[in-house]
Amino acid sequence: MDLPAMKSQRRGLMIILSSPSGAGKTTLTRRLLSENPNMRMSVSATTRKPRPGEVEGRDYYFVRKTVFSDMIEDGEFLEHAKVFDNYYGTPRGPVEESLADGKDVIFDIDWQGAQQLTQAASDDLVKIFILPPNMQELEKRLRSRAQDSDEVIAKRMSKSEAEISHWAEYDYVIVNDDVDMAMAELSAIVIAERQKRKRQLWLGPFVKTLVQGG
Repeated sequence: MDLPAMKSQRRGLMIILSSPSGAGKTTLTRRLLSENPNMRMSVSATTRKPRPGEVEGRDYYFVRKTVFSDMIEDGEFLEHAKVFDNYYGTPRGPVEESLADGKDVIFDIDWQGAQQLTQAASDDLVKIFILPPNMQELEKRLRSRAQDSDEVIAKRMSKSEAEISHWAEYDYVIVNDDVDMAMAELSAIVIAERQKRKRQLWLGPFVKTLVQGG
């Protein structure tokens, strides 16, 4: 019995990370990916224009609104939502392939997308909400990114309260006051969720062999 080989037979996780803009979700996501080679980022389709430095197919699939509408009609999204006058959606095919191959997939989506994914694939989901330590720090982080105008920052801040109100819909909540501590908490969640019995596909055959004296 090759136990290490058997233990590698695990179904992947769908890890949702949601937060108001500026809470540090992107930083935590990047660190989680760098520390887990067998983990991938779900690449969303969006109708918004690329920001400086964003790459087609790596950060997003940038599509026209007419194409996005066709993808909805064809059932190609696990979830989709309208955010700040643009549309975002998660293509179904690549995610399902990764899960079956034992690879974890991270989703950077809002509460609307999380609700849709819960309806579509609740057994595979781990939902984590990231909170800022206070609203002043949230605004400071938004301004430090130097990506958005004052008008956009004000719009994001005004929407943050509504986004935060959905925190109780998530399995876990992390307050990102110290990024290293938040990262440690995030890693602990992922490790524990990977060990859940329903995701250990190797356990059934192992126990059968075990009781048979193997």
